Amino acid sequence: MAEVKWIKITTNMFDDEKIKLIDAMPERDTIHYIWIRLLVQAGKTNANGYIFLNENVPYTEEMLSTIFNRPLNSVRLALKTLNDFGMIELAENHLIKITNWSKHQNIEGMEKVREQTKKRVAKHRAKKKELLEAAKEETCGSNEAKKSVTLHETLSNGTEEDKEEDIDIEEDNNLLYIENNIEKIIDYYCSKAGIVSINFKPKEFETVEELLQKVPVDVIKKGIDDAFKNYKPSFKGEKISSFNYCKPVILKIWNNINIKKKGVKSQNGNSSSGTDEQQRLTAEGIGI
Repeated sequence: MAEVKWIKITTNMFDDEKIKLIDAMPERDTIHYIWIRLLVQAGKTNANGYIFLNENVPYTEEMLSTIFNRPLNSVRLALKTLNDFGMIELAENHLIKITNWSKHQNIEGMEKVREQTKKRVAKHRAKKKELLEAAKEETCGSNEAKKSVTLHETLSNGTEEDKEEDIDIEEDNNLLYIENNIEKIIDYYCSKAGIVSINFKPKEFETVEELLQKVPVDVIKKGIDDAFKNYKPSFKGEKISSFNYCKPVILKIWNNINIKKKGVKSQNGNSSSGTDEQQRLTAEGIGI
């Protein structure tokens, strides 16, 4: 993946509590320097915040000491401090990842998903408004003979406007939910697949977005777990190469949960509470 030519740094970066805590340390200048160098290195690698020489060779502390031209002990201290503060993640295979990298940087795939989701929501809203307008015209047509508008009709129109506003709020919340969780799903899948160069195809982004519209995050994660756990390669070395392979597994789990939920409703004669739903998902091995 080609490196990016710039990275984003907020102007209030040094107002952050973690940065202020680092400022109180004896090695603060070195840690700040290495933090900036890691951000730049992540931009050069351009793999969703991961830092490595290539996909098969992670940077060692000795290599970073040479590249950053800083003592080895200083590099070790900086990495430990940044990891303790949750600013970087140190994987078992020695890969380094900048935490929340794609939330702060311009990730093309994420931007495409956001734009597609916004367009889809806007289209859905326009359709809803058309249906509401059509319903209003039909109502007006049937009342053309009437000389005045009754209070009941006024209240009814107010109710329709309230419903339309509620629909807009619900769709805004849905859009925010997708934006907040799509990165989590992608990162989780990549950790299972053992890949760091995240280059999702548009169809894969669309699949994640589609699933998030109807399936809880933890159910999606369980589906990913099951897909990798039960995968049977056709030949030695074959691996799951696309997130879309996990989709039917995820939908099957979600469908089974819904079937059980409907069964409980039928037995009880009413809808289950949120607590009951959580207990059922926990019984499935899914923590919500």
